[in-house]
Amino acid sequence: MQQNTHLKIDNSINGNIVKLDKGYAKVELKTTDMMSADDRGLVHGGFCFSAADFAAMVAVNDPFVVLAKSEVEFLAPVKVGEIVEFEAKVSKEDGRWFKVHVSGKVDKKDIFEGLFDAVVLKDHVLS
Repeated sequence: MQQNTHLKIDNSINGNIVKLDKGYAKVELKTTDMMSADDRGLVHGGFCFSAADFAAMVAVNDPFVVLAKSEVEFLAPVKVGEIVEFEAKVSKEDGRWFKVHVSGKVDKKDIFEGLFDAVVLKDHVLS
């Protein structure tokens, strides 16, 4: 399946798509020093949120998809050098509205859970 959305996103910050199917995406985020929030190597949660959001949008995979709402939980810290794997699955579709469940893991440890509401617009959000 081909990626149809967020084509110009910086994958070094938002992660790389490693699997894409209808209603499903897996994104890997390789954390780097640039993502560090302190001198101990704690990755700022915003980078994990961004990669999770990217995975959710790619699971919907429409050029005009936008995030409308999210509810997320950060379950454990991430350290620079770790690879976070985000899995996004569309759990409900109602016309142009989508609910997407996203989970994040480092190795087998749960670090993130979220529910993202996405909307597919008729045209680009900036039109």
